[in-house]
Formats: sequence, structure tokens, C-alpha cells
Amino acid sequence: MSQHPRVPYPKLAPKAFKAMLALAESLHGASLGPRLSGLVKLRVSQINGCAYCLDMHARELREAGEDQRRLDTLAGWRESRLFDAGERAALGWAESLTRIERSGAADADYAPLLEHFDETAIAELSFLVVEINGWNRLAVGMRTPLP
Repeated sequence: MSQHPRVPYPKLAPKAFKAMLALAESLHGASLGPRLSGLVKLRVSQINGCAYCLDMHARELREAGEDQRRLDTLAGWRESRLFDAGERAALGWAESLTRIERSGAADADYAPLLEHFDETAIAELSFLVVEINGWNRLAVGMRTPLP
């Protein structure tokens, strides 16, 4: 894969890029908190194979004090005892929305959220998944190189 971006998309579509940044910024103070938000972003980026976002979000989580064992086992969160029920519900929903062509955003994926999150948090989580999937598609599709 090329180490050079295909096109300088932030410069070519500045309004769209600014809108993406505004979406990201709007979720910074979300009720999910930075650690759960970071785990969701990292897991979605694992699914999408986005090296740029994997590097960024793993580094941010480590700097925030996240346990390296949790980062190391995130891809296997279903089998890992290191994630609580709320985190599992959020990660399951994130995977369901990311793989929507397979999941259809099934009720079985949505229902666990109701035990751990209010409607606002569910909406914020869903927007977070939309946001990181968008960034992943831009970074992978436009070949954004690692810093």
C-alpha cells in the first residue's frame, strides 16, 4: 500500500471535513466518557483495518491510563473477563452498526444497551460509531499514512 495519500481530501472538501470535525467535537463531552468512547473507536478501527486510527486511539487510551491488557484483548472482548457488562453492550452495538450489512442492527444487539445506558447515551454511542466509521473509511480509502 502506498505511503502517500491518494488526494488531500481535507483541502479538496473543506466544508465536509469541517463537518466531520464538528461531529467529533460534539461528542467529546458525551456521557460515555473518554475511556469507553476510546475503546469503541479502537474496536471499530480494528474491524475496519484502519492503521491510522488504531495508532491514534490506542496511544490516546494508553496516555489516559487504560490497562494494556484490555487493549491487547479488545478484539476478543467477548471472551475476555476484563470488560464489564456496560462495555460489552456498547462494543456489541458498535460492532452491529459497523457490520450492519450482516447484523441489520438486530434487536439482540440493541437490547443490552437498555440495561446500561439511557436514551441520550445510546444516541451518542450511535453517533460515535457513525463518526469513527467515517474517519476509518476516509483514512483507509484515501491512504492516510501513519504520522
